[in-house]
Amino acid sequence: SFDVHHRFSEPLKKWWPQKGSVDYYAALAHRDRVFRGRGLLTFSDGNETIKVASLGFLHYAIVALGTPNVTFLVALDTGSDLFWVPCDCISCAPDLKLSIYSPNSSSTSKAVTCDNNLCRKHCSVASSCPYDVAYISDDTSSSGILVEDVLYLTTEDEPVKASVTFGCGRVQTGSFLDSAAPNGLFGLGMEKISVPSILSDLGLTANSFSMCFGRDGIGRITFGDKGSPDQDETPFHLQPTYNVSITGIRVGKTIDSAFGAIFDSGTSFTYLTDPAYTLVSESFHAQALDKQDSRIPFKYCYSISPNQNSSLIPSVSLTMQGGSQFSVYEPIILISVQGELVYCLAIVKSHDLDIIGQNFMTGNRIVFDREKNVLGWNKSDCYDIEDSNTFPVNTQKNPPSIAADPNTYTPQA
Repeated sequence: SFDVHHRFSEPLKKWWPQKGSVDYYAALAHRDRVFRGRGLLTFSDGNETIKVASLGFLHYAIVALGTPNVTFLVALDTGSDLFWVPCDCISCAPDLKLSIYSPNSSSTSKAVTCDNNLCRKHCSVASSCPYDVAYISDDTSSSGILVEDVLYLTTEDEPVKASVTFGCGRVQTGSFLDSAAPNGLFGLGMEKISVPSILSDLGLTANSFSMCFGRDGIGRITFGDKGSPDQDETPFHLQPTYNVSITGIRVGKTIDSAFGAIFDSGTSFTYLTDPAYTLVSESFHAQALDKQDSRIPFKYCYSISPNQNSSLIPSVSLTMQGGSQFSVYEPIILISVQGELVYCLAIVKSHDLDIIGQNFMTGNRIVFDREKNVLGWNKSDCYDIEDSNTFPVNTQKNPPSIAADPNTYTPQA
């Protein structure tokens, strides 16, 4: 006979890196190189992303910077432009066994001065360029100086060293100190300072990238990916954000509601303003067949009956400008409360911005084509994007999208 142990059990802990460290998450997100002659780029540790429930339910990737290289666990954010990491910290996330960058410790680090075309701050020419970025979440910001250093990438299994400009984040506030992106934020926006823009300007990739968030918590990011011929598309508006026009929503039945929304992978859940929020939530509530549960921070939550199946939960899809349908495969989130399963409509009421969050993107391969100025998408499990002989790894202890602690679900952009 043999003893069988769960990989997270006590006897096996000694074989795993320290929980919460970059190496720990790197071990969860297995290495996988799937680029075969297409000139695509991704991070040196592979194109996997992983959703980390304890860090804001965002998708994270492992990146390597500097010489010698230091690895960081960064959140992927299409809603902002600057890539920054904690650096020579004055105020950074406490008590986390995560990496810190220092320009003095990297032989390839260069200061970005005020006369650099990527510097947007007024300062004396010879000085280092400061930055200060405020985010949607209350009192959440990052500030420091801009630096230039090597970002390690790979294409066709060949290493690529790209010189990128990023933020040496000396002071973080708000959510960056506890609940989200404690080890850095990877801005993927349209501005010149974002890494996709830099890689395109260097001639390393096409000015496009894709992300795929799998329903098992494992995803993919690929720079230079322009999608596939069979994908659906809709144009971007109101640059420099990934803003699209939505002409209708189907919640079991079609609802007439036109509005513009930002596709923002740095927001965990979807935020809608009225009248769209009220129309969608009330339509969902009218069709839900289970008893409403008020123990969860989300407003529309329901206890699952013993004989419940997913077909009783109203389907949700968005009608985009041009008429294409964007299917939402995870409009709800499952939460375990005192041993009982509760499902909630994962939409939060907003007072200013309409945001299609990471949860609505799940189950789709999404292409941010900045050359054609379109958003493309098609259904994907994120393993069939390219030919790959890597066996899928499920890193979640619970079934997909189930959280054990409802207190981790404070809605926050």
